Amino acid sequence: MTSRKILILNQPFDNNTGGGITLSNLFAHWEKEKLAVACSGYLLTDQTDAKRCDNYYQLGSKEREWVFPFNLFSRTYYSGPIKLTQSTNENVVVAKSKLRVKLITKYMIPILDYFGFSYFATKASLSKEFCDWVEAFDPKVIYAQATTREELLFCMEFKQRFDIPMVFHMMDDWPKMVGVKGFRRKYWEKKINKEFKQLFNQTEIGLSISDYMAEAYKVRYDKEFTTFHNSINIDFWQKGQRKTYDLVDSPRILYAGRVGLGIDDSLKNIASAIEQVNADLNTDVQFALQVKEKPDWAIDFSCVEHNDFVAYEELPRVFAEADFLILPYDFSEESISFIKYSMPTKAPEYMVSGTPIIIFAPEDTAMVRYAKKLNWAEVVQENSIDELVKVIKELLNNESKRKTIAKNAIRIAEQNHNSKTVSAEFESIINSAIL
Repeated sequence: MTSRKILILNQPFDNNTGGGITLSNLFAHWEKEKLAVACSGYLLTDQTDAKRCDNYYQLGSKEREWVFPFNLFSRTYYSGPIKLTQSTNENVVVAKSKLRVKLITKYMIPILDYFGFSYFATKASLSKEFCDWVEAFDPKVIYAQATTREELLFCMEFKQRFDIPMVFHMMDDWPKMVGVKGFRRKYWEKKINKEFKQLFNQTEIGLSISDYMAEAYKVRYDKEFTTFHNSINIDFWQKGQRKTYDLVDSPRILYAGRVGLGIDDSLKNIASAIEQVNADLNTDVQFALQVKEKPDWAIDFSCVEHNDFVAYEELPRVFAEADFLILPYDFSEESISFIKYSMPTKAPEYMVSGTPIIIFAPEDTAMVRYAKKLNWAEVVQENSIDELVKVIKELLNNESKRKTIAKNAIRIAEQNHNSKTVSAEFESIINSAIL
């Protein structure tokens, strides 16, 4: 089947974000010259992958406008085409003030969210230059993601202007987080849900990140969704795949990813459980956090070690060298609203690594449902340190169980997440949008 020209909205290719990794794997076998990306300048970094696609349009100051007084704090981003290479990304703003980012993240965004300003503080529109670039590329299908109302409205405006078949992919259920806290929350929740319905009514194909999401969205938006979450290059991951299941003197439980909303409380509980295991069994189990910055709470636990992120090419080795991999979600109502239908990008990567997986997450989540159905992880679905302690002790003392879980995970990864198979199915779905 011949690949069609695809314009991707709102998500660049990269190897350091869930959306970017999933995108790279889904389009792994697409012809490079038939791909183009349009996204906001703040999403383009020195981690953007030019190997998958080098034809970008940066939605900058001509397309993104901040309303007064928020425009006083905004940066000026170049608007226009960017030809990315592996050595130079001209016009990409890489250096960002850490203080500025911290102030915006910690103070400005929460204030905007509370008063509802974040839903109209910025507006993206179609400039003449952008429209000319789209027409010159002449895409046959649009693949779109959106994680903000601004991106949602941009997709709607794009669809109305060009009327090109659109495939829309939901990566997590962020609309349920709209107005969780703050002023006029019911108003914004209702309004954004209405706007999503309008977009989905105009979208040829809807894609979800999990089967659970597809079921829920069928009810909520009266539209069929097909599930596509992250796929993996089996050959790449098999190079470092774990083969033995004996334990070293100081076993390591590794968490790799982000910290913050939906995860932080459970990470602290895991650390507490490991401390308890070490005290009870006189062991030296380590909790390795491979995260951007060491969390403030980590200093309270002697078992916690902090590791910096490594290059994507190193992950098969890093995951296989750990004795256990852990996937946590928080148990608060707010966290569950955010992660209920999500599937972690790293889940298939964990599965194929050959290292036994522990899941610590609420029962009513897509990840727990998937793991319990196919037995590719040991699941703790109660928010209980005691239950975590029990499971960790059992796995430490039962090599047969460690091996069974790991082998099941490898088998499911090869069956359900092989990028060769998934990419072919994905290409067929994309092409069906114009049939």
